[in-house]
Amino acid sequence: MVSDGNQASITSDQMYKIEEKGHDLLGMRRIYMMENAGHGIADIVAARFKNDLSGTKIVAICGTGNNGGDCFVAIRHLAAYIDSQYTIVLLGHSSKLRSEEARINWNIIKKMNSVEVIETDKFTEVLKEIISNADIILDGIFGTGIKGEIRDPHASAIELINSSKAYKIAVDIPSGLDPTTGKADKRCIQADMTITFHRIKTGLLNNEKFTGEVHVERIGIPKEAEIGIV
Repeated sequence: MVSDGNQASITSDQMYKIEEKGHDLLGMRRIYMMENAGHGIADIVAARFKNDLSGTKIVAICGTGNNGGDCFVAIRHLAAYIDSQYTIVLLGHSSKLRSEEARINWNIIKKMNSVEVIETDKFTEVLKEIISNADIILDGIFGTGIKGEIRDPHASAIELINSSKAYKIAVDIPSGLDPTTGKADKRCIQADMTITFHRIKTGLLNNEKFTGEVHVERIGIPKEAEIGIV
């Protein structure tokens, strides 16, 4: 099932070019795109659970790319208006965050007493316990940025997320799924819902085993950014 999927699908390369054009030529800064994406995730989570999230354990498992940055924003918004237990796990170290946008939002989230923040490049018993006890998990590990073989701690995190009873939400793309071809790695998130941005990616089509329900969230990129690309 695809929500708001009335437009043609695009590849991850096309999406990258649209973002570049939006940022460089139209002035739609990436920081705005990340803010809109994260805010959209938070709104969808709140609507799906009808704001009945008080006391639930919401965990974001994040990589060091912009996919993780989207999760930082989502947790910030959720924590601002719903009293739940929030944890962000960064698989890697914050010094390795790959964009200014992700770093800005990481620095905000670190100062929030309402969010537990963990940085680790190893799969630990603490991480195992956090994932196993979660009620809702945001998968922000790879998104469209997956390249090469998936190794620990990411591989073990994906396996444990899949075995969890939590409601699993993939941010943009289930980690381990090729966003263009739809081919799944042997370790790939099996989400209950995927929230993708701007337009549905070709790899999400007819791939419900991994995507679950797909929701397309607009993030404010002007349609003029698509001219000459799609």
